[in-house]
Amino acid sequence: MRVDVVTIFPEYLAPLELSLVGKARQAGLLDVRVHDLRDWTTDRHRTVDDTPFGGGAGMVMRPDVWGRALDELLADGPARLVVPTPSGEPFTQRHAESWAGEDRLIVACGRYEGIDARVVEHYRDRLPVTELSLGDYVLNGGEVAALVVVEAVARLLPGVVGNPDSLVEESHGADGLLEYPVYTKPAAWEGLDVPDVLLSGHHGKVERWRRDEALERTAERRPDLLARLDVAALDKHDRQTLGRLGWVVVGNHLELVRPA
Repeated sequence: MRVDVVTIFPEYLAPLELSLVGKARQAGLLDVRVHDLRDWTTDRHRTVDDTPFGGGAGMVMRPDVWGRALDELLADGPARLVVPTPSGEPFTQRHAESWAGEDRLIVACGRYEGIDARVVEHYRDRLPVTELSLGDYVLNGGEVAALVVVEAVARLLPGVVGNPDSLVEESHGADGLLEYPVYTKPAAWEGLDVPDVLLSGHHGKVERWRRDEALERTAERRPDLLARLDVAALDKHDRQTLGRLGWVVVGNHLELVRPA
């Protein structure tokens, strides 16, 4: 997979040389290319922004500079354009899973008040474009989001994560739940003990405990995820656990009928 990141701060993307993403790049599993937007400017000041039409505070990134950059990158072949912005759709694991199956992404990192709206409007007719948000807050630019997108997608590529089974039961995985709590040695620490069931060697009981903990943690921290679960995938024990937490199946979805 190839990922092109366009930014006015290329140094910001240096962490992509580290950890699993860095190893994936060295192994040829991931091709990340970071580009300086100022390379496509035409004036001696390398200007990428200007004042907003209609007035107001801040500066807006120029569409002509972005156009030259994107046109040149797209000459290498088709891609999905990803534009981080606080006004975009929330980035989720479903995006990462879908994009991990694509050949190429271009991430356009905006700054200041953002990129001139005509850039997305123009390129939406030529290729898939996704405006995305990391959450309900504002950052100084799109570089943090670029790091998040690349890592979230790259770890799903075959061969990047050493044990692919570790991707199955993690938070926001296929079952739609948060991950259960995890423990390691020592079995006793600071007066806190590892749950006995995890030391029992009984794989069935361990699996059931982990499933119940995932359901309980999701109910407590992200009830919105429970409301979106596929109830057809819930077994009898799941429904008993959810019932104890105050959730019952109503039609084809779960509803909270009483506090746990």
